Amino acid sequence: MTDTGAKFHSALSITNVKSLVPFTLDIENGPYHSWVALFKVQARVHNLMHHIIPPTETAAKAKIDVLRAADPELYDRLDAAVLQWIYGTISPELLQAILVKDDTAAKAWQRLEAIFQDNKGSRATHLEEELVVVSLEKISSAEAYCNHVKTLVDRLTDVDTPVANSLFVLRLIGGLPEAYSGTVDFVQNQDPLTTF
Repeated sequence: MTDTGAKFHSALSITNVKSLVPFTLDIENGPYHSWVALFKVQARVHNLMHHIIPPTETAAKAKIDVLRAADPELYDRLDAAVLQWIYGTISPELLQAILVKDDTAAKAWQRLEAIFQDNKGSRATHLEEELVVVSLEKISSAEAYCNHVKTLVDRLTDVDTPVANSLFVLRLIGGLPEAYSGTVDFVQNQDPLTTF
């Protein structure tokens, strides 16, 4: 039996969120900032940001309260859809860590944020150490090396330790083997230093 009066929302038609957020967030390798950026785009496209980041301003809160009161069933279905998007784009380990019965998208989002934002100091120290020792010789290709260095820099940004572009570029070329010495000299002598 179908409800002919049921309201439709574009978010309810998404059956494969992985095509829109094309990687799995993982505690060890997942670039949290990239996942957040893509997920927020998805939420903004469907006008559902308030389901993951509830507004704090009085007027915005009142607007959301009106939406919820106007159609509580649709509001709850949309929240469940956003929660499903979160669950569908994180690793099984993260899912196990945040899974709570009768959860809301905002609470799941907050728990994920806490996992990636807690212990910022120790995580930053570990990532900085890894950035210092990374080298192309330990990675299969130049492209994979560049992506790995960028991921480390992005993960440092996630823990509020952004890396300046000049340091980023110097770290990137610092891990190149002797065969790249001409390229390293050329890049180091640029004024201003080239961007990534």
